Amino acid sequence: MHSSGEPHDEAPWSVGFCDCFSDMKTCCMACLCPCITFGRISEIVDKGSTSCGASGALYILIMCITGFPGLYSCFYRSKLRKQYRLKGGCCGDCMRHLYCEICALTQEYRELQNRGLDMSIGWHANVEKNQGLAMAPVVEKGMSK
Repeated sequence: MHSSGEPHDEAPWSVGFCDCFSDMKTCCMACLCPCITFGRISEIVDKGSTSCGASGALYILIMCITGFPGLYSCFYRSKLRKQYRLKGGCCGDCMRHLYCEICALTQEYRELQNRGLDMSIGWHANVEKNQGLAMAPVVEKGMSK
């Protein structure tokens, strides 16, 4: 473990941050309808406790009030990163959403897709489709001091 208490066995993201154009469908959705892209991500990351519609509506509201929806979406990047032990940090999460919201949303969406989730059907339908999904991942204990 690092001095910050974070595990050091972080995995790389399955797609690069600037690989938006290698999946034009997701990139276009993130560009034209970021509220839908974000809503789908948040429903999966929150394991169904928030709906795609509610998160998407809040995303739009924050975008209209502040002009910076990344104030909200960067927290979900951090949650996603922690759930799957992906490389990165909170500051980097916020900076990615500040400088390229579309690239950040596209990378997060594709990361979840690459982990076998069907983003268009939501959390509950994914759980029905794959019963092992609802279980917490097995955490192996490493060496301790």
